[in-house]
Amino acid sequence: MNITNPTEQNSMAIHPMQTWEWGEARTAMGVEVIKIQSDGKLYQMTIHPIPHTPYSIGYIPRSEMPTQSALTRLHEFGKKNNVIFIKIEPYIPYDESFGPSAFNFQLQKSSHPLFPEWTQTLDLTPPEEELLKKMKPKTRYNIRLAEKKGVVIKEISTDEGYKIFENLYFETCERQGYRGHTPSYHQTIWNKLKDTQAHILVAFLGETPLAAYELLIFKKTLYYLYGGSSLLHKNVMAPNLLMWEAIRLGKKQGAELFDMWGSLPPEYSNTHPWAGFTRFKEGYGTQFLHLMPSIDVVIRPILYKTYGILHAFREKFYL
Repeated sequence: MNITNPTEQNSMAIHPMQTWEWGEARTAMGVEVIKIQSDGKLYQMTIHPIPHTPYSIGYIPRSEMPTQSALTRLHEFGKKNNVIFIKIEPYIPYDESFGPSAFNFQLQKSSHPLFPEWTQTLDLTPPEEELLKKMKPKTRYNIRLAEKKGVVIKEISTDEGYKIFENLYFETCERQGYRGHTPSYHQTIWNKLKDTQAHILVAFLGETPLAAYELLIFKKTLYYLYGGSSLLHKNVMAPNLLMWEAIRLGKKQGAELFDMWGSLPPEYSNTHPWAGFTRFKEGYGTQFLHLMPSIDVVIRPILYKTYGILHAFREKFYL
């Protein structure tokens, strides 16, 4: 279905990645975007060609759980357009009753999800004093320490603020050896969302930016999208105050929930590479939320099996 009305699409979207603006950003990157509506629900899908073949993969991030009729439409589209499988990562709580036998299609739990199954959320409706009381003592102490040391948080939701964020973000990626999206990707997301959803918060010590977050607000939910920090003045705990001010910004903007985008599960290992940011988020009195796993709608079973073998080989031996 060709949805041409942003208001109509966003009324059905349950997550920023299903909104009109996100679709426009992906289109601007040269990615084909397909919008399928079924039973009043939206499934915004991107199409990713497999190099040197006539085949492609579909991807539907943070959507509703597909209904029977939605799966039928997705399967029909895939058959007609040489799609091997469609990866769906629903944005709904985990349901133990769900299983591949629930539908008359070949569904597989994805062996290579793009989003973690767990996130952390924070109820933003209590007063600020109550939110502070729910935090872990060390987090609360670090917020006060940052204030005492003179850290100042500014919202700079402009192109100038975005550049500050971008510099800190890619500095962090390089320091941590993280290979994420390209600068062009991030710039395009900002350009398309800055007038409707995106906010930039920056922590300063004097004139020096120490940390920055890119946040989204959509349908009364605040989302932590990306963050970056400097190695300078780590002792002033700027990120702690920055996250607290992100919470305060969300409340001022009418958000009732804060989704921190991703996390390890509650019983995580302290040796896991994600343990640091999982613990950092947990310090704000969050709740762990288990989401539905990534599922693959298999359209061409033999090619799907071949793709899985090649993907596993690439991940094991990629240098």
